[in-house]
Amino acid sequence: MSLADILDPLQQPLVTVLDTPVGWTEVLGFGSGALCVWLVARQHLANWPIGIANNLFFILLFTRSGLYADAGLQIVFIALAAYGWWTWTHGGGPGSPDLPVRSTSRTEWIRLCAAGVLGTAGLTVLLSHATDSTVPFWDALTTALSLAATYGQCRKLVESWWLWIAADIVYIPLYAYKELYLTSLLYAGFLTLCLVGLRNWKRDLYVPQRELAEVAG
Repeated sequence: MSLADILDPLQQPLVTVLDTPVGWTEVLGFGSGALCVWLVARQHLANWPIGIANNLFFILLFTRSGLYADAGLQIVFIALAAYGWWTWTHGGGPGSPDLPVRSTSRTEWIRLCAAGVLGTAGLTVLLSHATDSTVPFWDALTTALSLAATYGQCRKLVESWWLWIAADIVYIPLYAYKELYLTSLLYAGFLTLCLVGLRNWKRDLYVPQRELAEVAG
């Protein structure tokens, strides 16, 4: 039995949404993605393995839909998930193994913005000339935003949620345009969960500051 034979059932239609068939791949991507973001918002370590499963489902889904940058992005996400998994459990330093939530420094913002601009430009050119993508710029933009947001998530930078919010605002109409309606709905849910995550991480960011102020007072 070949890999194609194993994966073929995942590509079969399961339900029809707005006259468009929705397969197991998209349904499983929907469920695992929603669970992953909910766990991230709660800073639960299980978000990393769940996220890796979500990435595998989306590789299949996006490749079939011609969203090549997004498909390739999932491979990078898997590598970043392994890094984030380790960092969340070992990045707090001696005596504090858990990584704390913190704000993004000015130097980190400069590096993230530079990488985002260069990444978007480079991927747009690549997708325009090397693939049959019909949305090269938007595919490249969401890829760059998602990579920057994931890096921030790995380091528990509270502003990473704003990057995810910006990416989701583009993703929702992009996936609807590609007739991935369930995935578009998923990212609308992601947008809501991102707002919850931003609130939770801000709360955890300010708690140590209040404790320090109380001790000093």
